[in-house]
Amino acid sequence: MKQDQPYGSWASQLTSEKLANGAKRLSEPRVFNDEVLWLEGRPEESGRTVIVKFDGVTAVTLGPDELNVRTLVHEYGGGSWLPTDDGIWLSSFNDQRLWLLNDDLRPITPESSISKGLRYANGVVVPDSDDTVWVVERHRESHVHPENFLASVNTAGEIIEVASGADFYSSPTVSADGKMLAYLSWDHPSMPWDHVRLHVAQRRNGGWAEHRVVLDGPALQQPQFSPDGQLHVISDATGWWNIHEVDLKNNSSYPLVQAAVEFGVPGWVFGQRTYTWANDAIWCSWVDQGVGHLGQIKNSVLTETDCGFTEFNGLDTLTDGRAISVAASWETTAAVRAIDPTGVSPQLSASHSLPLAREEISIPEAVEITGTSGRTTHAFHFAPTNTTYECSSELPPLIVLSHGGPTGAARSSFDPAIQYWTNRGIAVVDVNYRGSTGFGTSYRNMLRGQWGVADTEDCISAAQHLADKELVDPKRLTIKGGSAGGFTTLCALTMSTLFAAGISRYGVADLATLARDTHKFEARYLDSLVGEWPTEQHIYEERSPIHHTHRLSTPMIVLQGSEDPVVPPSQAEQLVEALIGAKIPHSYVLFEGESHGFRKAETISRALDSELSFLGQVLGFEPSDLIEPVQIV
Repeated sequence: MKQDQPYGSWASQLTSEKLANGAKRLSEPRVFNDEVLWLEGRPEESGRTVIVKFDGVTAVTLGPDELNVRTLVHEYGGGSWLPTDDGIWLSSFNDQRLWLLNDDLRPITPESSISKGLRYANGVVVPDSDDTVWVVERHRESHVHPENFLASVNTAGEIIEVASGADFYSSPTVSADGKMLAYLSWDHPSMPWDHVRLHVAQRRNGGWAEHRVVLDGPALQQPQFSPDGQLHVISDATGWWNIHEVDLKNNSSYPLVQAAVEFGVPGWVFGQRTYTWANDAIWCSWVDQGVGHLGQIKNSVLTETDCGFTEFNGLDTLTDGRAISVAASWETTAAVRAIDPTGVSPQLSASHSLPLAREEISIPEAVEITGTSGRTTHAFHFAPTNTTYECSSELPPLIVLSHGGPTGAARSSFDPAIQYWTNRGIAVVDVNYRGSTGFGTSYRNMLRGQWGVADTEDCISAAQHLADKELVDPKRLTIKGGSAGGFTTLCALTMSTLFAAGISRYGVADLATLARDTHKFEARYLDSLVGEWPTEQHIYEERSPIHHTHRLSTPMIVLQGSEDPVVPPSQAEQLVEALIGAKIPHSYVLFEGESHGFRKAETISRALDSELSFLGQVLGFEPSDLIEPVQIV
C-alpha cells in the first residue's frame, strides 16, 4: 500500500549526486577498421571528454588520464576527433591544437600566438595520401570575429588553405577514390538551418581545385559520398529534411524517399550523422512528431527497424551490416548499441547507472495543445511516478521545460533530469514550442521574428492546458529553461502571472547585449529570430525581459557559469540587480569555472538541489532530501 505524502516531498533513490556522477554524455559513434569507438563525456572527471573503444568484450578508455578531447570551433564544438591508419587525430581542449594519439600522444599543429587561437573540427581523411581536411577557426586579437576556412593538414603539421571567403564552413567529405571533395558554406545572417551552399572540388596535383557551387540552398546538411562515389546531401527543399541524391551535371537534387519526417538535425555542433551505407542499403534515423526512429532505405523504400528505441545520436555501420548508434528509449538510458535490421541490439558501452526500477519511471504522454493564437503546440507530459508514494489531497506542482536553441527540440528518450522531479512528485511538461525541430521546415520557421512571443505563448498554453485538465495544481505552476530556454522562461514571467516560480539557467535577459557581445557563430542569429540588428533595436528592447522587470512579481532562481562565452555572466548579473531593485524574492547561484551548459558532476548536482530547495520554499513542500537550502533574498 502506498504512503500518502504531499507532492514534492516523496523520497527518491535518484539523488542529484547519483544522477550527476552517472550522467555520461555519449556521442559520435564511429567504426574504423571494423572497431567501434565513441566519445564519452564524464562529469565525475571534471567534465572531460574521452575516446572509448569497444575491444570485443569491454569498453576501454584511450589516451592519458589528463586528455580532454574537445574543440571550441563555433564555441559549441563537435567533430573533435578522427580515426585514421596513422592513429587518432584529436583536438585537445587545453590548447585546441591537433594531436595524434597512437602508442603515444604527440602534437601535430603548431601552437597559436594567442591562447586557443587556432581551432580545428570536423576532419576527414583523404584516401591514399597523408592529408586530412579540417574546418579551421583562426582567432586574432585585432579581430572582433575569428576567420573560418577549410584547410588540409598532414602528419608533419603542414597547414594548407583549401577554401576561404565564406563566413562559415562545415562537413568536408571526400569520395572513396580520393578524387572529389564536397563541403558546405554559409554566410551571415544565415544559420546552418537557414540557407547553405554545397560545393565540390577536384583533386589536382596533391591539392584541391575547380571549386564550384552545386546547390545554393536551401537548408543543406551532411553531404556524403556513397561507396560508389555518388554524392548525397540532406535538404529541406520539400519542406522536410529528406536525404537527397545530388546530380552534379545539372546542379540539382532529388529525395531518395519523400516523407513528412525529419532526417536532419539542427547544426549546432559538428560531427552529426543521421545516415550511412550498409551493403546495398542506407541506414538512417529520423524524427516524426518529435520522436526518433531508425530504419533502412533500399530501392527507394523506407523500412523502419523495430528496435524499441526512441532517440538516436550518431550513426555508422559495421562490415556485417549492423548499425552503430547511441540509442535510448523512454525507459532506457543512452548506450552505444549494434543494431541489426531485425532490431536485435546488444549494448557496447556502459550506460547511465540509475537506481530506478522501470515502474518508477514516468513515461510521457504526447499532447497537442491549441494555443491562444490558434496554432498547435506539441509537448510531452510526464506525470509524477513513484511506487512508494501517492497524494490524495492535492494536485501536483508542474515544471514547464522550455528547451534551448531555440532551434532545438525536447528530448525523446529517458532524461534523468526529468525523472529527478517526477519521482519526487512534481509533474513536468517538455514543450516543443513553435520553432522546434522535428516537425518540418514550416513549424521550424514559425519562430522567425517571433522569439520571445510564439515560444512564450506556447509554454504558457501548455501549463494552462494541464491545469484546465486538472492534472496539475494551477497555483503551483513553474517554468524552467536554459540559455534560449532561459530567455523564454524570463519572457513568460514578464508576460504572465500564471507561474508561481521560475528557474533560469544561463538565460538571456537582454537581447541587445547578446547581439553585441555573443560569439561569431550566433552573432547574426537574432536577425531571423527578432529583427535586423541594429536597425530594429526597438524590437530587441521590447522583447528583453531586463526592460520589463517592473512586470515581474514571481520568485526565481538564477544559475550561471562564470566562464560562459555564449551567455556571459553579465546577463545574469543585470537580471539579479533588477530583481534586487524590484524587491523580488530570488536566489543567485554562480558556478566558478563552468561554461555554457554544466559539465562538472558537482555543478550538476548542486544545481538540481538548489532548484529543489528553492521550489520547496516557494511552493510550500518539504523535500525529503538532505540538501543545503539556498538562500532566498
